[in-house]
Amino acid sequence: MLKQDIEIIKEGLVEIHVPKFEKVSASAPVFYNSRMELNRDISILALQTFQEEIEKEINICDVFGGSGIRAIRYKKEIDGVGEVFVNDISSLAVEQSKDNALINNVEIEIHQKEANIMLRENRGIFDVIDIDPFGTPSYFIDSASYSLKKDSLLCVTATDTSALCGTYKEPCIRKYNAKPYKSEYCHENGIRILAGFVALTLAKYKKYIEGIKLSHSSEHYMRLYLKINKGSAATDESLAENIGHIIHCKKCLYRKAITGLASPIPEICPICGEKLVIAGPLWIGKLQDHDFIANMISKLDEDNFNNSKLNEDNSNNSDLDEDNFNNSKLNEDNSNNSNLDENKSNKKQLNTEKKVLKLLNSCLEESDAPITFYDIHVICRNLKISAPKLDKVIDSLKKEGFLAIKTHFSPIGIKSDIGIEELKAIIESLVI
Repeated sequence: MLKQDIEIIKEGLVEIHVPKFEKVSASAPVFYNSRMELNRDISILALQTFQEEIEKEINICDVFGGSGIRAIRYKKEIDGVGEVFVNDISSLAVEQSKDNALINNVEIEIHQKEANIMLRENRGIFDVIDIDPFGTPSYFIDSASYSLKKDSLLCVTATDTSALCGTYKEPCIRKYNAKPYKSEYCHENGIRILAGFVALTLAKYKKYIEGIKLSHSSEHYMRLYLKINKGSAATDESLAENIGHIIHCKKCLYRKAITGLASPIPEICPICGEKLVIAGPLWIGKLQDHDFIANMISKLDEDNFNNSKLNEDNSNNSDLDEDNFNNSKLNEDNSNNSNLDENKSNKKQLNTEKKVLKLLNSCLEESDAPITFYDIHVICRNLKISAPKLDKVIDSLKKEGFLAIKTHFSPIGIKSDIGIEELKAIIESLVI
């Protein structure tokens, strides 16, 4: 390859060389996607936190290696890493991974196999499996479920958000065996459909999601970090508690989670009598782990962390709007959290640190929030009134004793334990 066809990329602690392409697409044999740097930065924090949580050296498999940047960063930037395997079916990608490993002076195992074969031939070897394909991960979840060992971490990215969010219903049913619904909270629904699909696939192998450590919807993709464990009884219990459906009324905006795969599902809205829409099966359990996320935050450089606290009215952070991050400020008590790691050797310095902090703090706040969220503009259109300011609605909810927090899924969304009728009454009182 000619020298002028090579682009030099610096990210984290690594430098890689990749072929130049005018457009990032699945047709490119190997490429660097700058928009996924946030994804990789968060992954560094998540895997380091997981390694400390299980207190042993971890072996990692990057199933879709591409240029090798993710695997090389894992090897170079995470403490307590054993072997790192990088796989790609493309011969050019394999060559790029080899070259980039040499450039960064790291030793990684490089394979050229179809992803499912790679996973099935290495059962029980990996402590972390990272599935980050260009498109749907659904084709590889069965093989990952077969391969995963006890006390492991499964990282999954999905970029087919139009299917998961319900824009295209049939592809979601075909790929994830679940019916979506394009509601105001469709991105949360999408993540829940993806998690539910993983849980049901794992169950065939007597494995289960012990907990979702972190999940987020950012830009064009959804991302899950899932702690996996084994045991038939625990698997049955997890499915019974965490798999179900969401029912939604398009007329009055009532919604409710129904637990269980075979539980009776109401068809008529109890408020207005309209026929209900049903989405699922999907994950109705928690989407965030408070302590895990707090420990992730602690891995960031302390000085940069203190200098990056954001206020709700900070006008200098408009560049974050494209990620659908909310404007909630960082928790003032994070630096006092007893779980925070004061070991300076584990602090990470990331290019996207401000975005990472904003997203993680939002997810931290959402960790104990109810399922779904309310979009104030959608409710106001339903009521045929103008929308009050979001902060006024939140303040009013809190004064009435309800939970009210912003969500990273939408800049105008509120997670709350209030019912839709009571919420409408509060909103109407604010615009009279």
